[in-house]
Amino acid sequence: MKIAVTGGTGLVGNALVKALLERGDEVWNISRSSSSAINENPRLHRLTWSELDASPRILEGIDAIVNLAGESVNQRWNEAAKGRILQSRLQAAGRIEKAVAALIRKPEVIVNASGISIYGASENTVFEEDSPATINDFLSSVVEQWEAAADRIAVERIVKLRVSLVLANEGGAFPKMAMPYRLFAGGKVGSGDQWISWIHIDDITGLIIFCIDNPQLSGPVNASSPHPVTNDAFGKALAAAMGRPHWFPVPAFLMKAIFGEMSTLLLDGQRVIPRQAMKKGFHFRYPTIREAMEQLLKRHM
Repeated sequence: MKIAVTGGTGLVGNALVKALLERGDEVWNISRSSSSAINENPRLHRLTWSELDASPRILEGIDAIVNLAGESVNQRWNEAAKGRILQSRLQAAGRIEKAVAALIRKPEVIVNASGISIYGASENTVFEEDSPATINDFLSSVVEQWEAAADRIAVERIVKLRVSLVLANEGGAFPKMAMPYRLFAGGKVGSGDQWISWIHIDDITGLIIFCIDNPQLSGPVNASSPHPVTNDAFGKALAAAMGRPHWFPVPAFLMKAIFGEMSTLLLDGQRVIPRQAMKKGFHFRYPTIREAMEQLLKRHM
């Protein structure tokens, strides 16, 4: 297949591009710069946003577009950062909309990144793809507008991939979450009862490919493990895999003081189930937190 990936230099995008090339696909990696490495795979084509804006027909014949572009939310949310987080997502979706409109043959599918924040937070509710949106904070508002922008892209099938916490050693939040345990200072955050919905980097990569290949999948798809865990259970699994104690609790007021509004990512939980992926037969390589931690940390409990 011929597949375009935006945000292909990010954590998930980099893993996805690698997986697509390994299975024999031809990939267009769209980013802000088009630098390439020596001896790079001949089936990998690099394209800048500016080049796409100027010549959208360069994507003629593309079978699928995966849009992962967007400013990282892992920063303090001042007004300037909030503006960048929102606008980067809306601009990427808008540019794809314009590029697709210029194509004679439209892509068969758009897989557009989204987020589980759209469901709101709860310690009791289980969220699935048909759960109603709860727009009551910054991130849920971003996701609502992001998905609305994706819906304007004129293709027959749009998958809105609602991404949970991605666990990977190469970046994202996991190395930062593991650091206190490396220093023998790990423990639950806040009450520890808040739910963490998570997914291993290999599984989100596989799920994106599954969404591309499976014409029955459209609309919201939760990119999360079928077994979410509480913050306390997450920390215990991490500590056990590292051979470290889980004993040093971090009070909620301290997290709010350090991270400000972004502390909601750590203190407010969501128990999300990937019902659509499960119904269509997607196989998770690392469905439990124990299996994920063992693989990531290369230890056995």
